[in-house]
Amino acid sequence: MKDLLLIHGWGFGQRVWTPVAERLARRFRVHLASLPGYGEPLAADRIPAGSTLCGWSLGAQEAMRLAVAQPQQVARLVLVGATPRFVRTDDWPHGLPPDVLDGFATAVADDPSLALRRFAALVNHGDDDALTTTRKLNSLAVSGQPSPAVLFGGLRALRDTDLRPVVGRIVQPTLIVHGEKDELIPVAAASWLADVVGHGRLATMPGRAHAPFLSASKLFADLITEFSLG
Repeated sequence: MKDLLLIHGWGFGQRVWTPVAERLARRFRVHLASLPGYGEPLAADRIPAGSTLCGWSLGAQEAMRLAVAQPQQVARLVLVGATPRFVRTDDWPHGLPPDVLDGFATAVADDPSLALRRFAALVNHGDDDALTTTRKLNSLAVSGQPSPAVLFGGLRALRDTDLRPVVGRIVQPTLIVHGEKDELIPVAAASWLADVVGHGRLATMPGRAHAPFLSASKLFADLITEFSLG
């Protein structure tokens, strides 16, 4: 069996992968990796050689960094709801307005649990199964909520990170999975990645928003399996 490492996004730890990880475990050795503050972080030297590395949202940015830093370990790359830059600027129209992240910082300061529930609703807004998927995401986040300091650190990373100078150095075959109805990160950001990554391929998931692995876990698992083992 091949190794598959899954990296979660901002606000939600390893448990976010639970529904789809169970499907993927039929064909892969699945490893759940943590961003700093959510558990033991994934060290680059602990990536099994020949792995497929899959990251969601903020986790996708970490996956891109690791793919560049450890090309001998990472054989394939899957980027979900990914963007090289979250914040909109004059030369990057495919991001969030800065005041959206500022609003989440204020919300975290006021009530971290409520801020995460609001974020879960935003993640799934527009999805064909938005209500069901939001409930699922909130239930998976009940235990292991990160500290406010970790949440603030993640928001700073979302605000400041710009991987546009880096992504052209990704050499691995890369599958970019994006919800067609993603209102958090527009599909245009995924299209840009597919154009810039030398071996990139974009797969849009109809009717899905920013967490397609939750709202359409079977289709998502099939995409990864075909890409990694086909």
